[in-house]
Amino acid sequence: MFEGGEDIHALIFDPGQYSIRVGYAQEDTPRADIPAVIGVAPEAKSNNTASKPADQLKYYTDTTFLNISRANSEMISYMNNGIIENWNLFEKMLDYCYANVIQSSAENHPVFFTDAPLNPRVKREQLTELMFEKYQVPAMYMATNAALAAFANGKFNALVLDSGASYTTAVPILDGLVINNAVVKSPLAGDYITLKATEMLESMGIDLTPAHLIAMKEVVQDQEKPKFIKKTFTCPPTDSWMKYMTKRTVQDFQQTAIQISATSPSHYEFPTGYNRLFNQQHSQLTEGLFNHETLAVDKIVVTSISKCDLDVQPALYHSVVITGGNSLMKGFTERVEQEVRAKMPAAIKLKVRAVKGTTERRFEAWTGGSILASIGTFQQLWVSKRHYEEVGKHRINTL
Repeated sequence: MFEGGEDIHALIFDPGQYSIRVGYAQEDTPRADIPAVIGVAPEAKSNNTASKPADQLKYYTDTTFLNISRANSEMISYMNNGIIENWNLFEKMLDYCYANVIQSSAENHPVFFTDAPLNPRVKREQLTELMFEKYQVPAMYMATNAALAAFANGKFNALVLDSGASYTTAVPILDGLVINNAVVKSPLAGDYITLKATEMLESMGIDLTPAHLIAMKEVVQDQEKPKFIKKTFTCPPTDSWMKYMTKRTVQDFQQTAIQISATSPSHYEFPTGYNRLFNQQHSQLTEGLFNHETLAVDKIVVTSISKCDLDVQPALYHSVVITGGNSLMKGFTERVEQEVRAKMPAAIKLKVRAVKGTTERRFEAWTGGSILASIGTFQQLWVSKRHYEEVGKHRINTL
């Protein structure tokens, strides 16, 4: 239990494969949404004889700094398949968040972390140890992001279909708790679509030069060859930086132009100025999400619910919540509903819910945490620093 008074200023951290969302409890949206990538480059040489060692590294965080090409820089994600993997770089991210987003000392704020389904216990314990030992937080709590998304939708019983960057996951929630043995994961998610979109655009001969490499461009007609001039650099961009920026270019196309079951063409202009319509044929690359024998996004919904007790299955079908950035593609929700309806028992009613706003859907887990951490009765659930010192990091796995 943590007794911090009525105004405890709890922080909500929602780390994901694509980005980390950070902000205060009781607020509607995060203060920041930061890419889950750190730029790592050698420290610039100094004329000062007392300069730092030659192998000293400098770390660059957040979009403004990541978009700048630097000599010998490497773009490295601290996440791997939605799980924190590189703890040194994750600490750099937390340092940045406290210094530049929160602008307050970690000791002043309890922290609430969202957690990926089936996250190994050792990872939860490692995060707990880091926050209490290095950052000296007064209290901490963790909850599964799918359960928080359901909570943000006012649901305590639901099947949450979370389609993010690295995975699409079907997570059954009963009385606010995850039924772990019925969670089903599929790698058919945002990164899969990014890969397919990249292959398609390259096969069409479309130049994917990132915007930050273009010094000047001319307006051209639809499908006319682009006319642009690249910036010149004293040190050419690294392969790592180019790969990162090209992926961001494709992701912007993905979020803007790709539709599922497209009914009308989408017009898109690339950073080079090249522009064209993308029609139904070009939207076929999303079919991979739905035509896999076992891992299609609709099939994992049915499989997950089938793993639950028969008496709770109708309630789960009646409350399917769709969330995650990849689900924002136009037509995603309607296609999932259509495909699930064709595979589920005919006698059961299906109800699919997906909030329409881009911000609301991408941040649903964060929002659920913000709401939960604001409730008066929740305050007794914090793991306090004193309790951590008495029981140890294993306490976090009993939540």
